[in-house]
Amino acid sequence: MTANTPEPSTTPTPDPSVVETVRGVVDDLFPALQADLVSLVRIPSIAMAAYDQAHVEASAHAVADLLRGAGLPEVQILRSTRPDGAPGAPAVVARRPAPAGAPTVLLYAHHDVQPVGEGWDTDPFEPVQVGDRLFGRGAADDKAGVVAHLGALRALAAADLLPEVGVTVFVEGEEEDGSPSFRAFLEEHRALLAADVIVVADSANWKVGVPALTTSLRGLVDGFVEVRVLEHAVHSGMFGGPVLDALTLLSRLIATLHDDAGNVAVPGLVHAPEPSVEYDEAAYRAESSVLDGVTLAGTGSLAGRIWTKPALSVIGIDATPVAQASNTLTPSARAKLSLRLAPGQDPAAAAAALEAHLLAGAPFGAQVTWTTKETGKPFLAPADTPAMRAARAAFAASWGTDPVDTGIGGSIPFIADLLDVFPQAAILVTGVEDPDSRAHGANESVHLGELRKVIVAEALLLTQVAAAL
Repeated sequence: MTANTPEPSTTPTPDPSVVETVRGVVDDLFPALQADLVSLVRIPSIAMAAYDQAHVEASAHAVADLLRGAGLPEVQILRSTRPDGAPGAPAVVARRPAPAGAPTVLLYAHHDVQPVGEGWDTDPFEPVQVGDRLFGRGAADDKAGVVAHLGALRALAAADLLPEVGVTVFVEGEEEDGSPSFRAFLEEHRALLAADVIVVADSANWKVGVPALTTSLRGLVDGFVEVRVLEHAVHSGMFGGPVLDALTLLSRLIATLHDDAGNVAVPGLVHAPEPSVEYDEAAYRAESSVLDGVTLAGTGSLAGRIWTKPALSVIGIDATPVAQASNTLTPSARAKLSLRLAPGQDPAAAAAALEAHLLAGAPFGAQVTWTTKETGKPFLAPADTPAMRAARAAFAASWGTDPVDTGIGGSIPFIADLLDVFPQAAILVTGVEDPDSRAHGANESVHLGELRKVIVAEALLLTQVAAAL
């Protein structure tokens, strides 16, 4: 792996005595912070409608109590309305308003978690420490982000280093459900959440021991493609041959989405420049569980294929299940496609390009329809801003090594909403996860040493914001 972090024009350096003071205070506070993380992870706060929402309420109240205990004078549990008219999940907003003329920093995290899934070695909601890692659903994504904000505020108060800046902590309750009421929440509470710098603690570091700032995120378009060839199912022996079944034709259409090398073959999609960080192939294979002998798809750098080029996947198919199959020709078949967009790509233009490709490639004159469902804008952060320089300096002081700029192949659609509602704010995307955290998967975990460093870094960043802006 190599990294070329952009050279900043000026780099503020935290006072070494402040660094050591903060580090010592965080060390003293960390057992209590770890206990708070354990308590939060024990709450199964899954915001999806099929799960008991009482747990999400309990999680919001637990977070509010922790932030109230950290000395923030204004703490509220708020919600907005989802597009379907249902109430959104509870979010926690805690504030210490800025002194006159001082900047405000918004610290974002989310307290909801993914469903459990299969394959856990331990009870996902009974956290277990093994070595340097704490295992449990939400231990990394994103209750560790909540504790990072909490720890930074506690450390600054304990060290008598509270900076002359406003601080707002915004802990969302439905991120893992797609943040359906997020935009409405931002617009309804715009004045309450307004900030000069927004720190999003929902990303990952490069590896244990090497911090990162996430400077690019891919966008998203997903939806359904349906192929129809018959008004109803007919006998495959009596009629098969002149008519190909819908699943065969859907398969042929799906096969046109990539070229022979595995690159996305949809005209009109954007490719962003290659990243300056290279992703080690052996590490990628291990982290993604690629089977031996499987050739990696696409061309160009591995990091570019993950971060700055489009990726297109079939994530589900509706057709006759094997257990219910009969000797008939399937009249229709449907697939759900997930298209990840390179930074710089407009989601509406990408959806139109995908639809045009699918309709133009209708095999054997089959009826093809495309329905766009979710969209999300990509994100590309400017590399050299006062806030970014302050963050790099804080990370370097905490870890003892410079952070690298990385991308993420996934999407965080709410970043685009933050940029739309607060266009003048500098957004810093950071996080507590590392490649072994297995967020969303079985045996999710957080590296406790890295969490400690994140807390130190965030505390140092808050001490520098007023001087940096």
